[in-house]
Order: sequence, then structure tokens, then C-alpha cells
Amino acid sequence: MTIYFYKVTEPYGCFSNFSPHPIQIKELYWQTVEHYYQAHKFVGTEDEALIAVIRDAPTPMDAATLGRDRTRKLRPDWEQVKSQVMWQGVLTKFLTHTDIQAILLDTGEELIVEDSPVDYYWGCGQDKTGQNQLGKILMNVRQEIRQRQQIT
Repeated sequence: MTIYFYKVTEPYGCFSNFSPHPIQIKELYWQTVEHYYQAHKFVGTEDEALIAVIRDAPTPMDAATLGRDRTRKLRPDWEQVKSQVMWQGVLTKFLTHTDIQAILLDTGEELIVEDSPVDYYWGCGQDKTGQNQLGKILMNVRQEIRQRQQIT
């Protein structure tokens, strides 16, 4: 059975980047994976000061709005690094929070799909033809955690 997720308040809402599960990467604290992801669009750019503003944004939606501001200059390699940035944020989230790690592992081998009606890259889009990149990252994180558990 495919596992669909989207809103934080719905089943499997902890899979959302908006879920209230803070992460710490390179000694920086991030309220959510969304904050982390959106801020990294501006590393090394003339808009780099926006990183701190995004990090301190009161909600993940505020962070997303700031990060999606098309008047700002994105880092030139963003398309090449965005999946790695997302991977690092999602992996850190599930390694940090063992309660939601258990939920992820309990999905077995099921397909995980971000049921976003508007996002055809990270989600499946309204007609379910999207790339579901976030779902793929979650499934890869699930596998990575299993492999790490076998080593220890």
C-alpha cells in the first residue's frame, strides 16, 4: 500500500519538511528541514544575508516564502546541489528524532509519496505524474538508517 503524506496534521505528517522536528548541522540549529533547505539556496550569493533571516523565520511557511522569492539571486549551482541539501536535512532529521525514525522504518518497503497537488518535482503533483523526489529521498533515508543499524 502506497503511503501518501503532505500536511503535518495528517497521517505521516512527520515526513513533511514542515514538521516541527529541529535539526542541527555544522553547529547551526534549524527549526525545520524546510528552514534548512530554503536557506541553502543563498549560500555564497549576494543575498547570503537572507540565510539568517530564513533560519529565524517564525514558521516553515515563512521560511519557504522567503526562499521562493524570485527577486533574490539563487546560488548558481542550486540545481546541482538541491537534492544533496535535501538529503542531508532529511537524513539528519530522522537520525536525530528516533520517534519519527521508528515511523519511517515501520513503513517497511512501501512506496512513500509526497502528495503535493502543486509540486511536480518534490511531490507527485495533482495528477500523480510528478517525480516524487522527496518520497524517493525518504525511502533512501529509510534504507540508509537500516544499513547503519546493521553495522552497529
